[in-house]
Amino acid sequence: MTQHQIDFRVYYEDTDAGGVVYHARYLAFAERARTEAIRAQGSAVSELLEEYGLVFVVRTASLDYRRPFRLDDIARITTRLTELGPASCRLLQTFTRVDAAGVESADGVHASLDVRLACIRVQDGRPARFPPRWHDLLTTLLP
Repeated sequence: MTQHQIDFRVYYEDTDAGGVVYHARYLAFAERARTEAIRAQGSAVSELLEEYGLVFVVRTASLDYRRPFRLDDIARITTRLTELGPASCRLLQTFTRVDAAGVESADGVHASLDVRLACIRVQDGRPARFPPRWHDLLTTLLP
Protein backbone atom coordinates (compact mmCIF):
# COMPACT_ATOMS: atom_id res chain seq x y z
CA MET A 1 0.00 0.00 0.00
CA THR A 2 1.54 3.30 -1.00
CA GLN A 3 -1.24 5.65 0.05
CA HIS A 4 -4.43 5.77 2.06
CA GLN A 5 -7.60 7.69 1.19
CA ILE A 6 -10.53 8.62 3.41
CA ASP A 7 -13.49 10.94 2.92
CA PHE A 8 -15.01 13.33 5.44
CA ARG A 9 -18.11 15.45 4.99
CA VAL A 10 -17.91 19.11 6.04
CA TYR A 11 -20.40 19.90 8.82
CA TYR A 12 -21.46 23.19 10.40
CA GLU A 13 -18.98 22.65 13.24
CA ASP A 14 -16.15 22.68 10.67
CA THR A 15 -17.03 26.08 9.18
CA ASP A 16 -16.89 29.75 10.01
CA ALA A 17 -19.85 32.13 9.77
CA GLY A 18 -19.53 32.21 5.98
CA GLY A 19 -19.82 28.44 5.54
CA VAL A 20 -16.12 28.04 4.69
CA VAL A 21 -14.03 25.42 6.48
CA TYR A 22 -12.12 27.03 9.33
CA HIS A 23 -8.36 26.77 8.70
CA ALA A 24 -7.56 24.72 11.83
CA ARG A 25 -10.09 22.03 10.87
CA TYR A 26 -7.74 20.91 8.08
CA LEU A 27 -5.30 19.81 10.78
CA ALA A 28 -8.05 17.86 12.55
CA PHE A 29 -9.09 16.15 9.30
CA ALA A 30 -5.44 15.30 8.59
CA GLU A 31 -4.98 13.82 12.08
CA ARG A 32 -8.01 11.58 11.59
CA ALA A 33 -6.74 10.52 8.17
CA ARG A 34 -3.31 9.57 9.58
CA THR A 35 -4.94 7.60 12.37
CA GLU A 36 -7.14 5.71 9.91
CA ALA A 37 -4.18 5.06 7.56
CA ILE A 38 -2.42 3.27 10.41
CA ARG A 39 -5.60 1.45 11.42
CA ALA A 40 -5.98 0.24 7.81
CA GLN A 41 -2.55 -1.40 8.15
CA GLY A 42 -3.80 -3.48 11.08
CA SER A 43 -3.00 -1.53 14.25
CA ALA A 44 -4.56 1.30 16.22
CA VAL A 45 -2.34 4.16 17.39
CA SER A 46 -3.61 3.48 20.92
CA GLU A 47 -1.67 0.18 20.81
CA LEU A 48 1.63 2.07 20.49
CA LEU A 49 0.86 3.79 23.78
CA GLU A 50 -0.57 0.74 25.55
CA GLU A 51 2.17 -1.70 24.51
CA TYR A 52 5.26 0.54 24.42
CA GLY A 53 4.45 3.80 26.22
CA LEU A 54 5.10 5.69 22.97
CA VAL A 55 3.11 8.26 20.99
CA PHE A 56 3.36 10.23 17.77
CA VAL A 57 3.68 13.99 18.08
CA VAL A 58 3.73 16.61 15.33
CA ARG A 59 7.21 18.05 15.04
CA THR A 60 6.62 20.30 12.05
CA ALA A 61 3.67 20.97 9.78
CA SER A 62 3.36 23.12 6.68
CA LEU A 63 -0.15 23.61 5.32
CA ASP A 64 -0.74 25.11 1.87
CA TYR A 65 -4.32 26.32 1.34
CA ARG A 66 -5.33 26.62 -2.32
CA ARG A 67 -9.14 26.76 -2.37
CA PRO A 68 -11.70 26.43 0.39
CA PHE A 69 -14.00 23.61 1.27
CA ARG A 70 -17.53 24.67 2.06
CA LEU A 71 -20.40 23.37 4.11
CA ASP A 72 -21.56 19.90 2.95
CA ASP A 73 -18.56 19.30 0.66
CA ILE A 74 -16.91 15.90 0.87
CA ALA A 75 -13.18 16.20 1.46
CA ARG A 76 -10.92 13.33 0.45
CA ILE A 77 -7.63 13.19 2.32
CA THR A 78 -4.90 11.14 0.70
CA THR A 79 -2.01 10.21 3.00
CA ARG A 80 1.41 9.12 1.73
CA LEU A 81 4.49 8.41 3.80
CA THR A 82 7.46 10.11 2.11
CA GLU A 83 10.26 9.46 4.64
CA LEU A 84 10.77 6.99 7.45
CA GLY A 85 13.56 7.32 9.98
CA PRO A 86 14.27 5.36 13.16
CA ALA A 87 12.22 7.74 15.36
CA SER A 88 10.37 10.02 12.95
CA CYS A 89 8.45 10.00 9.71
CA ARG A 90 7.27 12.52 7.16
CA LEU A 91 3.92 12.42 5.39
CA LEU A 92 2.29 14.32 2.58
CA GLN A 93 -1.47 14.70 2.84
CA THR A 94 -3.56 16.17 0.04
CA PHE A 95 -7.14 17.40 0.28
CA THR A 96 -9.43 17.11 -2.75
CA ARG A 97 -13.18 17.41 -3.15
CA VAL A 98 -15.29 14.43 -4.24
CA ASP A 99 -18.96 14.04 -5.08
CA ALA A 100 -21.38 11.70 -3.32
CA ALA A 101 -20.33 8.87 -5.67
CA GLY A 102 -16.66 9.34 -4.68
CA VAL A 103 -15.58 10.90 -7.97
CA GLU A 104 -12.91 13.57 -7.55
CA SER A 105 -13.79 17.08 -8.63
CA ALA A 106 -11.96 18.68 -11.53
CA ASP A 107 -11.05 21.68 -9.37
CA GLY A 108 -7.88 19.93 -8.12
CA VAL A 109 -6.15 20.03 -4.78
CA HIS A 110 -7.76 22.24 -2.15
CA ALA A 111 -4.91 21.99 0.35
CA SER A 112 -1.78 20.00 1.08
CA LEU A 113 -0.03 19.26 4.35
CA ASP A 114 3.61 18.30 4.75
CA VAL A 115 3.98 16.95 8.29
CA ARG A 116 6.84 15.39 10.25
CA LEU A 117 5.92 13.18 13.18
CA ALA A 118 8.25 12.16 15.97
CA CYS A 119 7.95 9.11 18.18
CA ILE A 120 8.40 9.95 21.86
CA ARG A 121 8.19 8.20 25.22
CA VAL A 122 5.20 9.44 27.20
CA GLN A 123 7.09 9.00 30.46
CA ASP A 124 9.72 11.67 29.75
CA GLY A 125 8.90 13.19 26.35
CA ARG A 126 12.21 12.01 24.88
CA PRO A 127 12.56 10.71 21.30
CA ALA A 128 12.34 6.94 20.92
CA ARG A 129 12.89 4.54 18.05
CA PHE A 130 9.85 2.94 16.52
CA PRO A 131 9.45 -0.64 17.75
CA PRO A 132 10.27 -3.08 14.91
CA ARG A 133 6.61 -4.04 14.38
CA TRP A 134 5.65 -0.37 14.05
CA HIS A 135 8.56 0.38 11.75
CA ASP A 136 7.43 -2.49 9.53
CA LEU A 137 3.82 -1.25 9.65
CA LEU A 138 4.86 2.27 8.59
CA THR A 139 7.03 0.85 5.80
CA THR A 140 3.85 -0.42 4.10
CA LEU A 141 2.85 3.23 3.53
CA LEU A 142 6.06 4.06 1.63
CA PRO A 143 5.82 4.35 -2.17
